[in-house]
Formats: sequence, C-alpha cells, structure tokens
Amino acid sequence: MDIFCKIINGEIPCKKIYEDEEVVVIMDVNPRSNGHLLVLPKKHYQDIMDIEDNTIKHIYMIAKKMISLLKEKLKCDGVTLEQNNGIAQEVKHFHLHIIPKYEENTKMELEEIYEKLMK
Repeated sequence: MDIFCKIINGEIPCKKIYEDEEVVVIMDVNPRSNGHLLVLPKKHYQDIMDIEDNTIKHIYMIAKKMISLLKEKLKCDGVTLEQNNGIAQEVKHFHLHIIPKYEENTKMELEEIYEKLMK
C-alpha cells in the first residue's frame, strides 16, 4: 500500500484541506511554495493511463476550487498544475500537484498556511 492510500485510509496524519466522496486534498509535506496542495483520488489509480475519465474531470473541477481558495486566502499570483507518470512518479498513486506561484515569496510554516486556508 502506498503512502497516499495510507493517508486516505487515515493511517498517516495529514493537513486535509478538502474531502468529498471521490477525492482528498492535502497539503504537501515538502512544499515547493506556500500552499502547495495535492489532489488525491480516494480510489487507487497508478497513473493517467489507469484513471477513469470522470475521475479526472472531478479532480480538475476540485483543482479549480482549490486555486480560487489559494488566490483568496494566500494571494498567490499564479499556479502550476503538475501530474507525473511512470518513472517521473515518486509515489505510484495518481495525484495532481497544485503549486502556487508568487511574485514575492515569503516562506511560511505549514501550520500558518493551514490556518489561513481553513479560516
């Protein structure tokens, strides 16, 4: 079982930002910028070739909501969406990175970012 399955099953703690019947959105523990999020489907899919089309659509709909949240709460100036496959995957569980970009990037602690996003 991969680390994301364990997070989804509640075996490993995380900073959860959003959850519904299909996905969980968590804060990346090694963020590339303030507010770096991961959208994880609850059902295990290895990569883009394995995932169902309707699940991809739902993941991107949730990504749009999370981008709005990041703009509102953290005032990001842009965002990069990243999804890796095959040897590019560190964890073999489909996930979408939402990486906020800032003109001026002041490093914040994960707890501070979490509190801002959850207000």
